[in-house]
Amino acid sequence: MSSYAQLPQEVTDPDVPPHDRHPSQHARPLQIYWLSAIVCCGGLLFGYDSGVIGGVLTFDSFLRDFRYTTDEQTRVSSIAVGIQQAGALVGCLLIWPLTNRYGRRRALMLCSAIFCFGVIFEIINSHSLPVFYIGRIICGLGVGGSATVSPIYLAEMSPKHLRARLGSGYQFTFTIGIFISYWIDYALQFRAPTQAQWQIPLALQLIPGALMGLGMLFLNESVRWLLSHGHTTAAWKSLVWIRATQTNHSAVVAEFAEMKRAVDDDLDATANFHPRELLFRSNLHRIFLAVSLFIAQQATGATAMAYFGPQFFALLVGGGADSQSQKETHSLTLLLTGIFGALKVLSCLFFILFVADRFGRRPLLALGALGMSICMISTSILLLKSPPASSPSHSSTTTTTTTSLPATSTLTILLIYTSITLYNLSWGPLPWPLSAELFPTRTRSPGVSLAVASQWVSNFIWSFSTPYILENLKWATFLLFGVFDAGIAGFVVLCVPETRGLTLEEVQGLFEGDGREDDGREREGLVGGDCYDGHDHFTVSIY
Repeated sequence: MSSYAQLPQEVTDPDVPPHDRHPSQHARPLQIYWLSAIVCCGGLLFGYDSGVIGGVLTFDSFLRDFRYTTDEQTRVSSIAVGIQQAGALVGCLLIWPLTNRYGRRRALMLCSAIFCFGVIFEIINSHSLPVFYIGRIICGLGVGGSATVSPIYLAEMSPKHLRARLGSGYQFTFTIGIFISYWIDYALQFRAPTQAQWQIPLALQLIPGALMGLGMLFLNESVRWLLSHGHTTAAWKSLVWIRATQTNHSAVVAEFAEMKRAVDDDLDATANFHPRELLFRSNLHRIFLAVSLFIAQQATGATAMAYFGPQFFALLVGGGADSQSQKETHSLTLLLTGIFGALKVLSCLFFILFVADRFGRRPLLALGALGMSICMISTSILLLKSPPASSPSHSSTTTTTTTSLPATSTLTILLIYTSITLYNLSWGPLPWPLSAELFPTRTRSPGVSLAVASQWVSNFIWSFSTPYILENLKWATFLLFGVFDAGIAGFVVLCVPETRGLTLEEVQGLFEGDGREDDGREREGLVGGDCYDGHDHFTVSIY
């Protein structure tokens, strides 16, 4: 293994002009943006796959080709969406040892290949729902794996002055993927109801999936992963490549030395880790908070609406019994879902530019949940008191048909749009960084893994149950989410600590009391030399 001291500190190549040996410290190399674009294809893939299925399941051509009746739509919708989330949960868990052993690039290439393989099963017109479901499971494996590795790879390769912005890019491309899928579904409703009507939107998933996998061929491995596996020379070359500078650039040399020290410290901090440590009171407290954040995120109702947007908006606008009215209602719900997706993109962009790190975590989460609660409960009250007409009112001429909505439906739609905007300014992006901030280095990896796994479990539960909830509760579905949102706001006020403006070490100080309550021994803030002895305490504890 090469040591850092053996790396070249000066450029000795006579072909390098003197003015090229000291590039500007503030240069913005294209490589990092190229890498970000490739990695964020995973976010685009995740978002598109999440959003496209809701519209596809409403196409009569899909129903006809897979030979089931309208009475079975609830069951098919539940399985088609829920089973993909189950696959994502498994992918999230399986990819962790693979990416740690074989690297970020290979893991993402594997996820890309698995996902594209699953799409093939989805678009085959086999007339068999089990075959389609198999494709959904396989796609879920790829989505879950890429959603786990992509943010890690991006964070490990980004310079510190761009890390927050580039890291938010994954969430941003996720909303863009949903937005694109909604409008593709809306456009394809006007196509002849052949098998291509549902195959095209599903086949388009191959574009971001293939771009991510092929793009990885032109990227270097994560610097920190290479350092953690003793590949020091390769790590140095990777850093020089991503920073697009020469090897004697003092800023890059200093950054590499800092990375190496940090990796060595992390290896020391996690040495001799035993899973039983997660059962310590302070760690259980952290796990409870991190897991609760993701359970609450899914219980806001925003994820359910993202998957089943047309079905939710159908409750708001009503629908007629004749085929013409049903066709108009279907078109309108897809249009409203498309606008819903546009608001997700705009609000997420607004968060990145103007909200992130400018306000505390707790106020944003509490006010966001409270605002969503007001919107959801108000929607349920309006639907109860003034149910939508059997079909949208329309006036026909010899050439066109114009659809308009009653005032109550318009108001409920605006409330739902307000709710999703609040979600993307709070509960959409914030649980991800907050969950990572809660854990010390020693338990961050398993702690965050448990939190993300809980996100997929909750996602599966809601995606599987939402069609049945909509069918049975109808207007009360919004009341259910409103009550949950109110409870979530209370949970934030009572339980969630504020971490904005604190270093990771200062955040750990918030849990110090828990560490002392177990048996009077210090258990947190551990650094090199701490060893677990199998008796529920550490032989050495150093802050």
